[in-house]
Amino acid sequence: LSSIGQPMPGLELKLVDQQGNIVPIGTSGEIWTRGHSVMCGYYGDAEKTQETITHSRWLKTGDVGRMDEDGYVYFVGRQKEIIIRGGVNIYPVEIENTIAEYPHVLDAQVFSIPSERYDEDVCAWIRLKPDAPKCGVEDIRNFLKDRLAFFKIPTYMRIVDRFIMTPTGKAQKFKMSEIMTKELEKNKEKH
Repeated sequence: LSSIGQPMPGLELKLVDQQGNIVPIGTSGEIWTRGHSVMCGYYGDAEKTQETITHSRWLKTGDVGRMDEDGYVYFVGRQKEIIIRGGVNIYPVEIENTIAEYPHVLDAQVFSIPSERYDEDVCAWIRLKPDAPKCGVEDIRNFLKDRLAFFKIPTYMRIVDRFIMTPTGKAQKFKMSEIMTKELEKNKEKH
């Protein structure tokens, strides 16, 4: 992971656990920030403001990161995107970045799908580079075996031509998840 830098002058930043306690250096936690340039709340939405801004004016970003001993912050993922597979938190961005290291991969989107065994399971849609020689899911899976913990390797992978995107170019992982879930259910019914 590459650093997103240090906090700018005039901004405070801390990484906290689920109880709001500061986590040790090198440990992942939610990024909270406050300062003169940080919003005071959502206009006309007191409920959303109360969810997002603490009484001491810390903004809960919903981003997860870790900080090194020099104060550099590393983005780990979004809390909303965390996959909880068998009680273990998995951050899709780590898996996406690792898949993207494969020489023939252009991009990857990693998301959760429901699982009877683990509650959630890991799924990846992968786009190959236009000039890539023929390679398959098993080639990518073998590549990941030396780079990711076994429980982070996507159980389900698919090579696709494109991702489902919003008009502004953001991947719609929830729609990809819905499609995969329906397909897996259909395949299950056939067997």
